[in-house]
Amino acid sequence: MKVLIINASVRNGRSYSRKLTQLFVENWKTKYPSDTFTHRETGIDSIPNIDERWIAGAFKKPSDRTEENHKALQLSDELVKELKEHDIYVIGTPMYNWSIPAGLKAYIDQIMRINETWKFRSGVPDGDYAGLLENKKAFLLSTRGDTGYGENEKNGHINFQTTYLKHILGIMGVTDVTTFSLDNEEFGGEIFENSKNEIFKALHSIE
Repeated sequence: MKVLIINASVRNGRSYSRKLTQLFVENWKTKYPSDTFTHRETGIDSIPNIDERWIAGAFKKPSDRTEENHKALQLSDELVKELKEHDIYVIGTPMYNWSIPAGLKAYIDQIMRINETWKFRSGVPDGDYAGLLENKKAFLLSTRGDTGYGENEKNGHINFQTTYLKHILGIMGVTDVTTFSLDNEEFGGEIFENSKNEIFKALHSIE
């Protein structure tokens, strides 16, 4: 298996989402020593936003693209190729303002490519999307300052972090998604330590 690790925090050593992806890799290597890992940075090393040149190239038939179109899509092509070549995606992300970091959003914009990672099932815009990434599995490792963001919990309606990521992955065809969330980071103390113990225990049990 080829595992793609995607880190999104703008923090480095003080980032708990990075600690979670590191713990994931350590545990995974123990269980599957022959698997390989690729690390993709979207937080510390920024991913450029898409622009008008990008859109002009992405929505044009490949056979009709100019040299300028191909240049505008160069990074996007690399990121899409990387996705297709890997079997497992691990996304480590903090919750920023109830959503995801800007760098991770820029990454998503780069990989959400019509007729590359998704398409309209009928071939025309009708709201019926078909994913083109097959036989993939994803793990979402999230960190949050508060708590109660799970389904049917008090803050579930303002969770635009993991719910959004699951929706995006689903459109691309990745429906086997497992989520682990480290909550209460903002509070610290015993309440956060209890949350850490629970999440670390859960990550050790990943198969």
